Amino acid sequence: MKSKLATRTLIALALASAAGVHAPSSVLARGEMDSMQAEGFANAVPKPLEGIGIDEHLGEKIDLDLTFKDENGQSVPLRSFVKDGKPVLLSLAYYACPSLCNFHMNGLLDAFKKMPQPLGQEFNAVVVSIEPKETPQLARDKKATYMKSYGRPEGEKGWHFLTGDAASIAKLAKQVGFNYRWDEGEQQYAHASAATVVAPDGKISRYLYGIVFDPKTIRLSMIEASDGKVGTVVDKLILYCFHFDSKASKYSLAAFNVMRAGGVAIVVILAIFLAPFWFRSRKGES
Repeated sequence: MKSKLATRTLIALALASAAGVHAPSSVLARGEMDSMQAEGFANAVPKPLEGIGIDEHLGEKIDLDLTFKDENGQSVPLRSFVKDGKPVLLSLAYYACPSLCNFHMNGLLDAFKKMPQPLGQEFNAVVVSIEPKETPQLARDKKATYMKSYGRPEGEKGWHFLTGDAASIAKLAKQVGFNYRWDEGEQQYAHASAATVVAPDGKISRYLYGIVFDPKTIRLSMIEASDGKVGTVVDKLILYCFHFDSKASKYSLAAFNVMRAGGVAIVVILAIFLAPFWFRSRKGES
């Protein structure tokens, strides 16, 4: 099912933060701006960006048997990144992108640095290049740059940079609803910016949009996608008390769950407090 809100958000991102960089420069042509002003910015889709964006496929599954090449040139199926019940944070980008892809991965890097667990411990981050001409060597160079900035060698096995052939890339992009197009005039891809949360069985559970990411949102998304197989008891309790706000792309306090959890806690505390009196009473009667 298409998400109009997500598409409009990404169009706004394209215009506001990377106008003419990852999308054709004609996006801001005078005639189209007049048209946008007449129809209202929120509902206007510039022609160069038509068909570009994200169609959310929540609940659907990606093909985990799709095979790509890792940064060392080894053929690896996507299934290899969901071992031991670990979910995946999947990004489609390309390594020679002059702007938006770098902003996207820099945003992920900033979030990963703030997370207590190193990459690979609770989930894997996977970047798949949408450019079939890109090589494992380029992916390896890109990974080296980001791992140096990440500064945690133990997380090297948790962040993967893949390349692949046109057929595999197109199939994966279609499955996650990632719509992009090569612009011959600009000699670059017009595309959106989003990370897709994939459960261990391949099911798409969340889309996280933009170029700035909240580490708590990423972690809660991973815990949710793993059905509680990763994360601590406290993390799971926090997840119970929050729900995902798709408009804000973050978790918000769920009042009903908090009240219910509070009610259960009160019952447990009362039971613990009254248990000694109940046992003494029972002992006296006997």
